[in-house]
Amino acid sequence: MLGARHHDGFCLFDSKVSDFTSVRTAAKRDFVADFVRACRKEGLKIGLYYSLLDWRFPGYFEPDKYKDSAAALVQQAHDQVHELMANYGRIDILWYDGEWVRFDEVREKQGAFWRSRKLNAMVRLLQPHILINDRGGVSGDFDTPEQNVSASRPGRPWETCMTMGDPQGWGYMRHNPNLKTVPQLLQHLVAAAAGTGNYLLNIGPRPDGTIRREEVTRLEQIGRWLRINGEAIYGSQRCALLDRPKSHKDPGTWTRNGNTGYFHVFRWPGRELVMPWIKTRAISAVILQTGQKLEVRREYNGRLVIHGLPARPPHPHATVIKVRFAESPRMLRQKDRAAWLAGGARRCL
Repeated sequence: MLGARHHDGFCLFDSKVSDFTSVRTAAKRDFVADFVRACRKEGLKIGLYYSLLDWRFPGYFEPDKYKDSAAALVQQAHDQVHELMANYGRIDILWYDGEWVRFDEVREKQGAFWRSRKLNAMVRLLQPHILINDRGGVSGDFDTPEQNVSASRPGRPWETCMTMGDPQGWGYMRHNPNLKTVPQLLQHLVAAAAGTGNYLLNIGPRPDGTIRREEVTRLEQIGRWLRINGEAIYGSQRCALLDRPKSHKDPGTWTRNGNTGYFHVFRWPGRELVMPWIKTRAISAVILQTGQKLEVRREYNGRLVIHGLPARPPHPHATVIKVRFAESPRMLRQKDRAAWLAGGARRCL
């Protein structure tokens, strides 16, 4: 995903409706064209970010007072989105931002201001296969919660966008001491997968295009973890053993693929792991990190016991236990969640 234009209005492409572009600076380059060529060379899909707003227009801040400026702002957005969709071949994702006007969060008003339905109709005419996010004044094809992992309703695509550092750090910040740790980043990634969402993690390159070592190190560690545990993330489905997709139930979180559940253990329990209220029979379990086979036992009230674990976690941040079930795993339904207080824990359907 490349930011073709942000809120300041500076275009990283050769726009014919603005002089504020990379082609008209000392660089004299169309960076969107460079990005598209590089992605195609590697067989990657292409996503472009485009901010509708432009801080140079007084009509953005006071649309009623500066009506001509507001109209010009909207027309510029339509013209530049057309350029991005028409001049670079196949584009797979259009990621709008900056749709708010006077920070108004009423989507209907945003859509009317930007003439969003007409804008998206033009986009889909030029790129019929494209996915469009929900920040263009209409709902679009997928949701984009920001700086938190919040799963959309089942069946609705979504992706969390999050900075590696401070929430304001979408671009380069020279002093950014609040970089998230690898355990935090992995838990966000797993939570997104648990809700069948994407995790769009942002880093801000330096002015010369290089990436800070501390950011590279985090990405490399996540990559090494995915090489071993990727089957628990890629193509994962919601697991009924998890009350809420974003919750981190002690000691971890479930993802699923068919009849296989993947328990991501963030807080290692020791040599035995006990999970209650599981209706579906577990057949086998193995630690992905080491390939070690574990013993499984089903007790009363659907208690699943996995034992034979090592005393210490095989991975320091997130160890995945792959559990094969007899069918798609489900929870027991409890008639009374407080029944155990009176010794009635067997009351379930």
